[in-house]
Amino acid sequence: MKKLEETISVRRIYLMKTIKPIKITSKLTDQPVEKLTSAEMGKLWAVYMGNTMSKCVISFYLQHVNDKDIKEILKNALNLGNEFLKDIKKIFDSENFPIPIGFTEDDVNLGAPRLFADEFYLHYLKYAAKAGLSLYSTAIPLMLRQDVRDFILKCNQLTTDLLVTLNDTLKEKGFLTRPPVIPVPEKVEFVQKESYFNGFLGHVRPLHGLEIAHLYDNMENNSTSKVLLMAFGQVAKNEKVKNFMHRGKEITMKHIEACRHQLNNEDLPAHPLLDDLLENSTFAPFSDKLMMFHKIDMFSMKIRSYANASSLNGRHDIGAMYSKFLLDIGLYVQDGAKIFIDEGWMEKPPQAVDRDSMSSNN
Repeated sequence: MKKLEETISVRRIYLMKTIKPIKITSKLTDQPVEKLTSAEMGKLWAVYMGNTMSKCVISFYLQHVNDKDIKEILKNALNLGNEFLKDIKKIFDSENFPIPIGFTEDDVNLGAPRLFADEFYLHYLKYAAKAGLSLYSTAIPLMLRQDVRDFILKCNQLTTDLLVTLNDTLKEKGFLTRPPVIPVPEKVEFVQKESYFNGFLGHVRPLHGLEIAHLYDNMENNSTSKVLLMAFGQVAKNEKVKNFMHRGKEITMKHIEACRHQLNNEDLPAHPLLDDLLENSTFAPFSDKLMMFHKIDMFSMKIRSYANASSLNGRHDIGAMYSKFLLDIGLYVQDGAKIFIDEGWMEKPPQAVDRDSMSSNN
């Protein structure tokens, strides 16, 4: 028995010497081994689709631009979009993920006549960059795989840099309208009464800084959006698309007037309209498919903008206004999606397995 115990002990010592612990390293290899998550697939797909569209739009703008500074900014924006597409393709190829069709040369006519004045390109790029930044900033916390996270961070930073350049250029050329200026507070104060939230009855307090900021920002976005809706309605070939754009213009103008009313009631200036930056051409530079996608996509982003503004609001009347805005936009986007599907234009984003369908097929 004693001899057996000695033999087992010797074996244990031998095993301890020969079997070494596995070293786990956090060092990442060049080839990612993690599968893409649903969030990563969805965001990459959305960024890819959006940039194939913007590539067509900016390529057309570059055919009709006289201002050298604006031309350089358009070139920079186009290069950024091409770089983003290249990066996404690399990630998709590593996963054997089918590359979305998105928008191609068939969706733009570079020989079409000018549709906008040079100044509009700056407003458009700012409008589009803000929408992109909204997409990237909400994606950052959801991106877990390093290559995807690094890509989204890159998009976020480069788009931020583009926005800074756009604001500087708009200011230098005298096209920038600054948000309203309000007095610096004399001291720190606390809210004393619930009447602070009044908007319809009783004493209504003045707008605070965040309410003014979002009213103004939404006016700025809608002023650019209205010009696009006018332009797309002007050149669209499909009657459903044309009517959709006209309806969008009416909704957008009502929202502009509501925001202007809130600001003007406080003797604060509102963002001006940009309608005069649209030319008279009726020759379509873009396919109806591209124009529909553009407005559905940007109106969807508007939902986030309105919801964000509502969350930072403190007055009942403004809260009710944004609730009405959200209802208007939600119904409009839904109707647009129906047209998009009926015309056979909607690509399916990546989705979960349809277990019920699998069961019924078996």
